[in-house]
Amino acid sequence: MEISKELLDLIRREIVQRREEGCDVEAIEESVELALGRSDGLRGVELYAILCNLENLQPAESFPYVEPSTLDEIRAERPDGPRRMELNLTDAQMLDHIHGAWLGRAAGCALGKPVEGWHKDQIDSYLEFAKALPLNDYIPLVDGHPEGLKLRDPDCTRRRIHYMARDDDLDYTILGLHVLESYGLDFTSHNVAETLLNRLPYHLTYTAERTAYRNLVNNLWPPESAEHHNPYREWIGAQIRADAWGYAAPGWPEKAAEFAFRDAAVSHVKNGIYGEMFVAAMLAAAFVTSDVEEVIKIGLSEIPGNCRLAEAVRDTVEWSKELSGWEQVWTRINERYGDYHRVHTINNAALVVMGLMAAQRNYETSIVVSVRGGWDTDCNGATAGSVCGMMLGADALPGKWVGVLNDQLISAVWGFSECKVSELAKRSYEIAKKVMATAK
Repeated sequence: MEISKELLDLIRREIVQRREEGCDVEAIEESVELALGRSDGLRGVELYAILCNLENLQPAESFPYVEPSTLDEIRAERPDGPRRMELNLTDAQMLDHIHGAWLGRAAGCALGKPVEGWHKDQIDSYLEFAKALPLNDYIPLVDGHPEGLKLRDPDCTRRRIHYMARDDDLDYTILGLHVLESYGLDFTSHNVAETLLNRLPYHLTYTAERTAYRNLVNNLWPPESAEHHNPYREWIGAQIRADAWGYAAPGWPEKAAEFAFRDAAVSHVKNGIYGEMFVAAMLAAAFVTSDVEEVIKIGLSEIPGNCRLAEAVRDTVEWSKELSGWEQVWTRINERYGDYHRVHTINNAALVVMGLMAAQRNYETSIVVSVRGGWDTDCNGATAGSVCGMMLGADALPGKWVGVLNDQLISAVWGFSECKVSELAKRSYEIAKKVMATAK
């Protein structure tokens, strides 16, 4: 069997993932590089044996974090928190909060789409060239940047937006809503997996979700679908799927995090799971309190206290209080967490927290700062916009950001190709009412 470029790439990504999880990969890494340098070459059967050895590694005893992947174990490691909060909202107010979250998510995603994957320095360079600093509207489309920077999605630029364009950040929010409508509040990870296969095209899934999709087709179901040959299992894919679960559990962060766990387990482990639980719990809390730091603390109360994600979030909160301006905070984040891949959960969650802390309930600031931080910009703008939109409600969101969407959203989810944002919000509200009725 000849050497497989795809298999070699999988091994190299798995080496990085195992190292981040606290495993000693030095010997395996050296053996790969030595074998690649042999005159007789390296064959696929050898690569596969190396991959199996990698996947059997366990974190070193010296690894300072405790990072389980089952719900009971996660709950055993979480700090104290308000598992359920008193909710004093009228039905109209609850709907307004949910509508604000949907709109806030869409506008934040649209802001970040043109510069998805860019580093902060590239974004700043483009905005300076476009004479768009300080950024107080969608990113303008200009040509002729001296470094050749070209926006990835020109249709999501200033004066060219007429609806929310298709994006996986909104596809997964819709998919979560559909799971709740179709299977009820006792849905399982298996139900989520079936919905993924039935409702979303394979070629519009990425990294961990694409790997899980392939595993499901090969009859590997959760949690195996998340674990098998999946070096993306702590990347951001689950974190961007959190919102539907938070919208469904007003004032009930524990329930929102439980819903999020069932979803995340299809494709992620450890910090990949925690990212989704953290965001879902923040959204549930944002129905009740508009204190940003409290919302973040409640989000942390549903994930292990001694995990890498919790550490990054706590660091970011403290830096945001100690330092002068969000760009100084970004420098600290980049120094401490910038080695993670640009679509990893941990570094991008830190940017979301940075944006929320800098904004303190100012919607524009929340999405602008989160996007200008770089990396997975559409995801970070969407998540920060969702949390801030939930706190403020739809009626309080600036028209220049949400009005251009014209209440329209395009999705790749089968049966949801063209949607009204207001209608999606009403459907989420109906689910939330059912969830709240079970708590009485």
